[in-house]
Amino acid sequence: MSFGGKNIVSAEAFEPTKEQLRAVKAAAGAVLRFENASERYASIVLTDDETIHCCNRDYRGVDRPTDVLSFPADEGDPLEAPPDGFLGDIMISVPRAAQQGSELGHSTERELAFLTVHGMLHLLGYDHMKPEDEELMLARQRAVMAQPELSKIE
Repeated sequence: MSFGGKNIVSAEAFEPTKEQLRAVKAAAGAVLRFENASERYASIVLTDDETIHCCNRDYRGVDRPTDVLSFPADEGDPLEAPPDGFLGDIMISVPRAAQQGSELGHSTERELAFLTVHGMLHLLGYDHMKPEDEELMLARQRAVMAQPELSKIE
């Protein structure tokens, strides 16, 4: 499924609702516009806890489910012929987003939008390993989430 240019959203082991897909699409597009990177794109997989758990264990060595994983195209094994503008892959656990959204008092769609923003910023090179990097990334997340197309998702 294509949106906002070339971005691709798919589902694996989970069937997202139309509202969930819209939230993810809006968030990915908002990040790219905000970061002046509209010519770039990513692949986003919406999945369940079991699938993301396996990927977290296999690729990060962390044996538990998580909410979002980002795999930048410029890390790891080199691509033989990387597609122009391809940022990388994002995987989001929809059940985890639903749980976190409920705990925070907002919708699954709002949490999916936030996790998409977080993952897209990672693909664009932002990180939160050092305090100063985390401060910058958090500021970018807040700014993107305040964009009109995302601020209306409750």
